[in-house]
Amino acid sequence: MSTRADVERADEAVERPTSRWRRAVDAVDERMGLKALAYEVPEHANNLAWSLGALTAISFFTLLVTGIYIAQWYNPMPEVANQSVRTIMTSAPLGALARGLHYWAAQAMYVLALLHMVRVFLHGSFKRPREGNWIIGASMLLLTFLAIFTGTVLKWDQEGFEALSHNLDVAELVGGLGVWFTGDLAPELPVVLRLYTAHAVIIPGLLLALFVLHALLVKRHKISPHPAIPATANESAAPFTHHLKRAGAYGLVLIGVLTALSVLVPPIIGPTPVEGIETTRPLWLFWWFFPFEQWFGVASVGIVMGAVFLLLFLVPFLDRSTRRSWRERKLAVAVLALIALGMLAISIYVWINNARGH
Repeated sequence: MSTRADVERADEAVERPTSRWRRAVDAVDERMGLKALAYEVPEHANNLAWSLGALTAISFFTLLVTGIYIAQWYNPMPEVANQSVRTIMTSAPLGALARGLHYWAAQAMYVLALLHMVRVFLHGSFKRPREGNWIIGASMLLLTFLAIFTGTVLKWDQEGFEALSHNLDVAELVGGLGVWFTGDLAPELPVVLRLYTAHAVIIPGLLLALFVLHALLVKRHKISPHPAIPATANESAAPFTHHLKRAGAYGLVLIGVLTALSVLVPPIIGPTPVEGIETTRPLWLFWWFFPFEQWFGVASVGIVMGAVFLLLFLVPFLDRSTRRSWRERKLAVAVLALIALGMLAISIYVWINNARGH
């Protein structure tokens, strides 16, 4: 039979690990402020649609990890860049898997960022006082677009070479503003090396800084209310750490899908480039402006891209009403739908008429 002393000793044994754990957490929090993550998140933000931003972040950190790994074998000099990618795919330990994850995570990040911004737009989550965070998000989307473009060039196969050629053509049209993208800035260094610096250092650094600022502003302004839920409703809430668990579960599914794609549909690497010919079709996310060069000349490519991203940045200043539900903002939603349909139609046109390239 257990005595009272035995029971007390058992209780102490149960409590001691918990108290030690709590002391450890408190000690770390005292120095790092981790409990700041315990701010409340309303229940409506715990579904998949409202977790798209977190999934975008998971894609980004997947890119960071895999990018650091494959950078150990990549050589940005034009003479050997293509062969170094082949070495990653054939000789580096888990190199093919790492490059596949990098390739598919980049596209996932772009798609998820777009879907996240569509969700924010439809729910009016960009409106006062969150206009600044929309601009930060649009900047991150633009940087993601540039990261994928520079990554395409770094393969230094025929597709990458042609992508760089178009980049140089557009850069020359804007004069001095485009000198960074040409060989005139530092003639002794190849442009590929400069784009590698942008791809591996500048763009990820800017994305990371904007991500931190984006997250701080979300905490500052709190999760935006759902337009379909009245402000007077007593909606339940949970700590942000609970939201992270939900997002982490979605993230594991995402990583699983990316891994499967990396194994089943690995990215290809084309032959070393041949100057003076155009035979490739760019990655699908560039299709929406791809034919404009053929229709209206090189200048139209820069104009179309600039106009689309400028419109994206101006959204908070063009849609200034207090109405948040997409059902009450028919004009704004109609404009979004027309732009999306136009981009989709052009992409389908490229797919049908440029099945194998130019």
